[in-house]
Amino acid sequence: MKNLKIKMNKKVLLGLRIGLYVLISVVLGLTVYSWNAKNLTGNALPMPFGVGSAIVLSGSMEPELSVNDLIFIKEVDEYLVNDVVVFQENSSLVVHRIIEINGDQVITQGDANNVADEAIAMSDIKGKVVMHIPFVGSIVSAIKSPIGIVCILGVAVVLLVLSYRKEKDEEIEKINKIKEEIRKLKEENK
Repeated sequence: MKNLKIKMNKKVLLGLRIGLYVLISVVLGLTVYSWNAKNLTGNALPMPFGVGSAIVLSGSMEPELSVNDLIFIKEVDEYLVNDVVVFQENSSLVVHRIIEINGDQVITQGDANNVADEAIAMSDIKGKVVMHIPFVGSIVSAIKSPIGIVCILGVAVVLLVLSYRKEKDEEIEKINKIKEEIRKLKEENK
């Protein structure tokens, strides 16, 4: 029974280690990918699989979208009037509603704005907002900050070290028990 428990603990530790390695790899990979996309190519919204996320930074889409809402954007083949879309203006992202389509030209406007935006090309649209989660953007911003990334990686490394330390302590305890048994046997045979 005890051996079964030890084997289960080792499997759980191995699963946790693999999970932590995957987490570290994903965090580092996405960080490097996003940094490259933003700083080398000027793409403010990298969408590696046709889906991206962003955080609402202004109240121009109130009441539908508020500051610090996390939005998910998907590339679509066709955009329609009333779609809430994301497009890049210089190095910033804009989240507004399509109010008019004239061929390849699109006019957008924030729900809380009194004036429409200047026309943009349909090809400038990054994607359509398909989902939003209120107020989660502030948490995501904290996690994606350099300090947040360092904290996540630090916690993951500490957990890995602790899992290895626990395993090592168990092995040392086993060895000490075996040594004690050997010592007792030697004393009995004297």
